[in-house]
Amino acid sequence: MDGWFKTGDIGVRAPDGYYTLSGRKSDLIISGGFNIYPREIEEFLMEQPEVAEAAVAGEPDRVRGEIPVAFVVWREGVAPNPAELEKRCREKLASFKIPRRFEVIEKLPRNALGKVQKHLLQRAS
Repeated sequence: MDGWFKTGDIGVRAPDGYYTLSGRKSDLIISGGFNIYPREIEEFLMEQPEVAEAAVAGEPDRVRGEIPVAFVVWREGVAPNPAELEKRCREKLASFKIPRRFEVIEKLPRNALGKVQKHLLQRAS
């Protein structure tokens, strides 16, 4: 069979023929002309010791088009400190990738297969 199968995944093909997936087209955030892949920010947030789960979604902005917003579930027994988390993001991420807001939530909404339902996060904020 010849042709394409559209999945909505965004990836890069390496010279050796392997693909690295960087996110989904529907998750892409376009902020001030920059493409932001939430997965990159989410992976950084998940590396932080106080973060149990994280999801990043785009929020409409009248100047930039969209801005990234982080929804964070803190590990049990840890006092939320979004300012410290933002500081670490500023040290490691490009300025346009830094979430403009950190929403502390109890758990991420997931469907029956365990996939995060970002559209529900955006409504909850």
